[in-house]
Amino acid sequence: MTDRAQHQRRTVSENVQRSFAPALNAVTWALLQNKQRSTADNEKMLYAAFASAFHYLETGNHADHQRAEWLISRVYSTLGNGREAVRHANRCLELTEQYAAELQDYDRAFACEAAARANAVEGDSRAAEKYFRMAIDAGRKIADPDHRKQFEAEFRGGDWYGVASGVFSLEA
Repeated sequence: MTDRAQHQRRTVSENVQRSFAPALNAVTWALLQNKQRSTADNEKMLYAAFASAFHYLETGNHADHQRAEWLISRVYSTLGNGREAVRHANRCLELTEQYAAELQDYDRAFACEAAARANAVEGDSRAAEKYFRMAIDAGRKIADPDHRKQFEAEFRGGDWYGVASGVFSLEA
């Protein structure tokens, strides 16, 4: 195979992966929002989150990686698997610290939300409450009002397993 043919093949492969990553992310979100998921849907949701992460790791940037870890944590939280939710939330937090300069202000808020929710699922109320407060603080620092509303809506949603004190407002 010539160098030109190899380059074309690589380019096609990268373009396919660039299209798969957001498409699989959208599949994951659609399944997360479906309150009537079957066991098969739950399995597809988990695999779609991992597949999206894989394709983002191949073609994306650090922000894509951080957000993929958030999504995997959220899926595991939704499925009630606290151990794996915490593992991926912790990875999301690590990436948030490591690549802070490359991320948006809302990425920190979502990382703290993931850690709070994952620890709530796992039954660690002390850690969940700590990260819950950190998520509120980070959410209040989101500059763009639309991004803040999006974060607040996501923050209010889902099961908090008795940890959230009912304080979901980002207003001081």
